[in-house]
Amino acid sequence: MFSDNVKISVASGKGGAGCVSFRREKFVTQGGPNGGDGGRGGDVWIVCDNNTHTLSHFKGNKNLKADGGKPGLGSRMTGKSGKILEVIVPPGTEISDADTGEFICDMTENGQRFKYLTGGKGGLGNFHFKSSTNQQPRYAQPGQEALERNLKLDLKLIADVGLVGFPNVGKSTLISTVSNARPEVSNYEFTTLTPKLGEVNIGDYDAFVMADIPGIIGGASDGKGLGLKFLRHIERTKTLLFMIDLANYRDMAEQYNTLREELLTFSSKLEGNNFAIALTRLDALPAEEVTKKVKEFFEVVGVEQSSKSDYGFSTELGFYEQSVKDDTLVYDNTKPFFIAPISSVMRTNIEACKFGLYELVKLARLK
Repeated sequence: MFSDNVKISVASGKGGAGCVSFRREKFVTQGGPNGGDGGRGGDVWIVCDNNTHTLSHFKGNKNLKADGGKPGLGSRMTGKSGKILEVIVPPGTEISDADTGEFICDMTENGQRFKYLTGGKGGLGNFHFKSSTNQQPRYAQPGQEALERNLKLDLKLIADVGLVGFPNVGKSTLISTVSNARPEVSNYEFTTLTPKLGEVNIGDYDAFVMADIPGIIGGASDGKGLGLKFLRHIERTKTLLFMIDLANYRDMAEQYNTLREELLTFSSKLEGNNFAIALTRLDALPAEEVTKKVKEFFEVVGVEQSSKSDYGFSTELGFYEQSVKDDTLVYDNTKPFFIAPISSVMRTNIEACKFGLYELVKLARLK
């Protein structure tokens, strides 16, 4: 089961108690105290691991505790230290204090480690308390108490391109066409109930990661539909592809304006993101109607149709594309980088869309 938000309790290990003991050996004329120190309690480390994709493994195990240190022994032997606790999280997990809201760390890279709580020190054995006036100390220190904290874990998927659109506009179909993701595809709204990631290959050596989140509806930023629960997953995504359905009962301008408004209401971080627009399901309408709707949508967005494509968009149905000069991307991010009608079923403009998005991804990686 997919899980992207969970609260857990973690505790370091308590230090082991010091030992009270005295040296007693035959033929040894001078004995004395020789109690060893207690072992240190285990630390708590937060570890980022690519092999973990959700937070669901915490659902039935929310109270995590490192091992305590073992008590000291005679002959000044120190007790064994407690085993550390590793809290394994997937890349993209933000960790904060559940009680105070204080931000703790952001785990983004595989192998990243963060020491959060230190185990308690072991108590000193009675050997340390001998003196000329106290030659038989019968006292040893207890171990230091463990530290316990409540954590809130928020998973925000890390992707290069995020697909944004109303339910049932072809997001899952597109990501299954261009990447290795295999989401459920059906002809009803809210087919996608959990975010999906797919790797889109560009040639033999280049690739980018695309994220498909459940459909957004008006009021999603206020909690309507599934949008609010999953909008967090595109906060890290620097490139957005708005998917506007040509054959939807909603007006195309209404779809676009509503999506923009909901994203900006949810997070102001998304305002400066690079974006492009795909007009989906062109195969569901006659070519004449597609051309007419594309032209009308260009007028709403305030752009003019392009006549030549650097990425291979079909010129038959109309498209808009910003220019590339001398391998340098000239891009006004107040307007979409491209607008093009696509069909995932017929693969119309799909390759061109991939290459256009890759240009935006390269630009975002330079920021």
